Amino acid sequence: MDFSLILVVATLVTGLVWLLDKLVFKKRRVANSFHQKKPGVVVEYANSFFPVLALVLVLRSFLFEPFQIPSGSMLPTLKIGDFILVNKFSYGVRLPVVNTRIIPVNNPKPGDVVVFRYPLDKRLNYIKRVVGVAGDKISYHNSTLHINGQAVKRELLAKNTVESPKEELWQEQLGEAIYSVYNYPTPTYNFPEITVPEGYYFVMGDNRDHSNDSRFWCQAQPQNETGCLIIPGYINDRGAPLVMGFVAEENLVGRAFAVWMHWPELLSLPQFSAIRTIE
Repeated sequence: MDFSLILVVATLVTGLVWLLDKLVFKKRRVANSFHQKKPGVVVEYANSFFPVLALVLVLRSFLFEPFQIPSGSMLPTLKIGDFILVNKFSYGVRLPVVNTRIIPVNNPKPGDVVVFRYPLDKRLNYIKRVVGVAGDKISYHNSTLHINGQAVKRELLAKNTVESPKEELWQEQLGEAIYSVYNYPTPTYNFPEITVPEGYYFVMGDNRDHSNDSRFWCQAQPQNETGCLIIPGYINDRGAPLVMGFVAEENLVGRAFAVWMHWPELLSLPQFSAIRTIE
């Protein structure tokens, strides 16, 4: 169910009743002094809820929107149960529901953590890190990203961490962003050099071996308008072509910039000590 659509419809309906009351119904009540001047139940509810709904719509559509992290694909940066804030105007002002950008501001840059509509099912929101923008040449070999012929800087921080005992904790620097990622000691997946097409972004999770991202969501999908593109000249060990997924500009929701609460389970207490910015 699309909450944005429900919010827009509710705001429009209550706003229409509120406007009719101001222009028509209220004057009739004042003119007819022999009848009760109190508005009906529907009008009264509309007058109460419209300002609140309108404020929520503006804040959520054009400024900030909260999300909850449901999976571990962005560990160690984001944990299951983290509640985050997403800046909706970082990449331009967009119309609610249709998500069309009407006022360009900035574009995502490598290292940004972004929320976007999942290309294969736009009812779902995904969160990943941008590792490539239009024109970038990207490859992944031995757990190391290469962008435009240069290996992304990596430093091993720890082995067999408490949070992920069988994996290694690495620190990477991509652009101005310095962040941590998890990798298995033995590389599990490589891909050859690809070029990010115009109007698209290549994204990956920080939990590199446990993330459904641009590397995987288009496997077994045809090349089509969802951003699934066949990489020419490459066949995997099963004889199938390499199909990579890209996030189209129109699917962007905003930039994740802060964790404001951690609440992993319904019966647990919210933890506000987890407040932090997202690198």
